[in-house]
Amino acid sequence: MRVLVTGGAGFLGSHMCRALLGRGHRVLAMDNLLTGRMETIHDLLDHRDFAFRKWDVSLPYEVEADVIFNMASAASPRKYQIDPVHTMRTNVMGADHALRVAQTCGAVMIQASTSEVYGDPDCHPQPETCLGQIDPASPRACYTEGKRAAETLCFDYQRKHSTRVKVARLFNTYGPAMAIDDGRVVSNFLVAALRSAPLTLHGDGAQTRSFCYVSDTVAAMLALMESGDAQTGPYNIGNPGEISMRDLAEKIRDLTGSQSPLVNEPPVTDDPQRRCPDISRAEADLNWAPRVSLEDGLRHTLEDIRTRLAKLEGQGTGS
Repeated sequence: MRVLVTGGAGFLGSHMCRALLGRGHRVLAMDNLLTGRMETIHDLLDHRDFAFRKWDVSLPYEVEADVIFNMASAASPRKYQIDPVHTMRTNVMGADHALRVAQTCGAVMIQASTSEVYGDPDCHPQPETCLGQIDPASPRACYTEGKRAAETLCFDYQRKHSTRVKVARLFNTYGPAMAIDDGRVVSNFLVAALRSAPLTLHGDGAQTRSFCYVSDTVAAMLALMESGDAQTGPYNIGNPGEISMRDLAEKIRDLTGSQSPLVNEPPVTDDPQRRCPDISRAEADLNWAPRVSLEDGLRHTLEDIRTRLAKLEGQGTGS
């Protein structure tokens, strides 16, 4: 099949491109390279079934595709708050443009949504029926409300135009190829531990997350792609193993053998206190469940970051 991956030079997008090529599909990766990096796909550029187009998905585009993975968006608060207006436009207009292409081509559009749509939820663990609690005036709202609006567009296109859509709500994906300065907690802690720098906890560190290794997330997205048109979602895609930020920091210190101190800073505005997916819908409809333990996933991610960090610091670039 002809598959478009928006955000294809990003962390998750590059893994998706590689997996699709491994299944014999033809892949076009589209990315504006604001947070995506050519180094994540450099080994794919000579592949006969791979092409790259530098493009900002907040602008209209035309392609021929059978499947669209709409994955373009900065995912780290540090990154998406740099230009919140562009973040909102990327999520909303990017979804609209992908849906228009899907409608024209008769393609299926798979929206990479996020657990952030639940905000600071009053239900735990979160099923897809949880409506969430979000402050639209929050500094994080450019991302959360953008993703919520993108989901709305998906289902409105489906109702009005019979566009083929599927929505996956991703919970804290991590793994090799995360940027050194990614800004998300796993990479932050690993890089700090390797540099013997403090591991920063915001608040008391009791807030929880559930981390899903990238190969598990990709497997779920491929299962969703291969499912029937009735499987529209939304589907929670994540690992239901819940861990506090303090326990994660301790686990990473043990894994790296680091003596980095844990330091506390003021809480982040609107930082959810608990986050854990109910994946029973994905288990039933997609026959999917995560396979990689947090310990194994962190070990693989550590090996990758250690190698790249040594190379960067050997070149004198620092980070």
